[in-house]
Amino acid sequence: MTRSDLIEELAARFVQLTRRDAEFAVKAILDAMNEALVRGHRIEIRGFGSFAVNHRPPRIGRNPRNGDSVAIPEKRVLHFKPGKALRESVDQRTAQTAAQPKA
Repeated sequence: MTRSDLIEELAARFVQLTRRDAEFAVKAILDAMNEALVRGHRIEIRGFGSFAVNHRPPRIGRNPRNGDSVAIPEKRVLHFKPGKALRESVDQRTAQTAAQPKA
C-alpha cells in the first residue's frame, strides 16, 4: 500500500473526509512520526507494532570482489517490530490464502 492508496482508502471509508483532508491527516501523522524518530524516540502503536532507531557501531567489512578490508562508518537504522495482533492477523490470513485452491 502506498501513501496515495492510504489516502484513497481513508477518503472512501470516512465519507465526511474529503480527499484533501485525508491527505492532510496522513501527512501530519507521518511527519509527526518522522520527527519523533529523528529525535530518537520510540513509537508504539498498540496492536500494530513499534518503530525504533537502532545504532550500528562502526566496523570493518570486506569487499566481496577482492577481499580488501573496508571501514564501514557508524549509522542509525530504523527497526520495525510488528505487534502481536498484526502478526497473528497476517499469519491467519496468509494461511487462509494458501489453503484456497488455485484456479
